[in-house]
Amino acid sequence: MQNFLKVLNKNIEKWLLLVFYIMLVSTMAIEVLRREVFSYSSIWGEEIVRYSFIYLAWIGAAAAFRDRAHIRIDVIMHYLAPKWKSLLYMFGDLISLAVACIALYWSFETVLVSAKFGSVSHGLRISMVWFLCAIPIGFSLITIRLIQSLIHDFKAFKAGREVFEGSALFE
Repeated sequence: MQNFLKVLNKNIEKWLLLVFYIMLVSTMAIEVLRREVFSYSSIWGEEIVRYSFIYLAWIGAAAAFRDRAHIRIDVIMHYLAPKWKSLLYMFGDLISLAVACIALYWSFETVLVSAKFGSVSHGLRISMVWFLCAIPIGFSLITIRLIQSLIHDFKAFKAGREVFEGSALFE
């Protein structure tokens, strides 16, 4: 069980991204085929693609925080000692964590308003809560990954080790 949790912790975003990507591509392919071959299209296909893409974006953002692959200017990092580099990364993670917590709070507000008024999507006729939850889920994952990053950076700072600077693009 411990190994499963470790693998899940390391790869949860990858698996979720794979599921939503397959859903997006397969639905888009089916809809293109239906439109071009059968001269018929559906509104539900467009909605599935749209909401899959939204989930992809938010879960992908969490994966980028986990791998430190998000956009940043790190020219100065190459000239700093390991301890200063750790401090600078921790400062950036603390700022990101504050923004993520604020965004998480306000995104829950939107979900609760949608639930209160019972809004549904036009084509699928499914509660918009399921689609609006992409943002709080994404920011929850981002918050978890930032806390993990802060813990690792603090340990590296304490030990005087090099801090994790991110994964290479194609590892």
